[in-house]
Amino acid sequence: MNYSTIKKAALAVTLVAAMGYADVANAQEPAKVFGGRSQYRTWSIGLNAGALTPSVILGGLNDQSHPEINLGYGANIRKQFSPHFSVQADFLRGALEATNETSPNNDNAGYGQSFKTDLNWQTGLTGNFHFGAIDFLRRENVVGFYLSAGYNLANYEVVEGPVDPAGSPNAGSRTEQVIPVGAGVKFKLGNVVNLDLGYKMNFLDADNLDNQWANNGSLDKYSYGYAGLEFILGSKSKPSLEWNNPVANLYDELKDPALRNEVEALKQRVTTLEGTVNELGKDSDGDGVADRFDKCPDTPAGTVVDGSGCPIKFPEPAPSAVMGDYSAIQFEFDSYVLKTSSYPTLDKVSQDLRDANGSITLEGHASSEGTEDYNMQLSKDRANAVKNYLVNSGVDANSVEVIGYGETQPIASNATEAGRIQNRRVEFKK
Repeated sequence: MNYSTIKKAALAVTLVAAMGYADVANAQEPAKVFGGRSQYRTWSIGLNAGALTPSVILGGLNDQSHPEINLGYGANIRKQFSPHFSVQADFLRGALEATNETSPNNDNAGYGQSFKTDLNWQTGLTGNFHFGAIDFLRRENVVGFYLSAGYNLANYEVVEGPVDPAGSPNAGSRTEQVIPVGAGVKFKLGNVVNLDLGYKMNFLDADNLDNQWANNGSLDKYSYGYAGLEFILGSKSKPSLEWNNPVANLYDELKDPALRNEVEALKQRVTTLEGTVNELGKDSDGDGVADRFDKCPDTPAGTVVDGSGCPIKFPEPAPSAVMGDYSAIQFEFDSYVLKTSSYPTLDKVSQDLRDANGSITLEGHASSEGTEDYNMQLSKDRANAVKNYLVNSGVDANSVEVIGYGETQPIASNATEAGRIQNRRVEFKK
């Protein structure tokens, strides 16, 4: 076993990994939940080195009982498709070696001779299944686990070994199919560098890796335990898709001040649009004809008008009178619900109207809180609330006229609450 070479490779990996911790984190653009892969870095290259041996941890039949450990080294190019899956192209090179001790599974010295095989190259595609990208306890992950499986081709040549059972000499290099299966763990050292530790079992579709056909046709296998560095390609302003946590992205997007500002701006645009629509349908005099089509814009509310908004002339009814003066009906802020304290006054008005068969005009008013359009409607609602009370008490609905003046006719200052209370009213006019 070449311990010196392995120690040198391990030291090199350790030094470069330590340098990765010095990588200063750059400000990265926040990722959007449904922003697509273009907002991430998805390509990376890796270099690794480690131990190659003609055995696997699962055991099984081997032509040699004491496999040796030799240096192997490799590289890969990887494409990340999601936080959970990536595909990479692998390259591996090294040497495989075993002692000449007899295998306990085949008690035959002819099957226990030493060999050394050069793995000239091994290459192919491997799929990686990543775990731990979604972590509800951490907003950012620095440790990730993965499982891998793929399809490779391996070219190798026995350089020291026995004659095969048929008596043929070493046949030179061969290219065979290999199925690599493994697992590993990655450590995020910075925005650019990952430390990659892994183990792969390589199952060869042949039994001539050691130039021996033995174990009743069992196939050869070898393993590669490695440590390496992975360098994430692309702009540092973008996060790596491999380390992306979708749960954290969702939280950040919901709490993002910029997004909240966009929502508020959208609300303002909707409000503006609603204002435009309301303006188009605005009916200032309440005659049922929008201002843009109203040829008589100052028609009192309740006046019967034609399609152009102008009054229709009817014969004047005989005037009628209501005896007595009545105090204004007061209302709470932003309300047109009658107070019980106003019932005595309303009952008196109702009795006088019914006795005299008279008529009356109800003028609604509002304080200055809110918009002019809103206060105009509120004043009408207050006057209609009084009218409904009178009609329900027996007064003819045709004898009661309703007018809303909004905030345009205050009787006290709207600068004080006391004044605003007085302005929230309905007055009786004969």
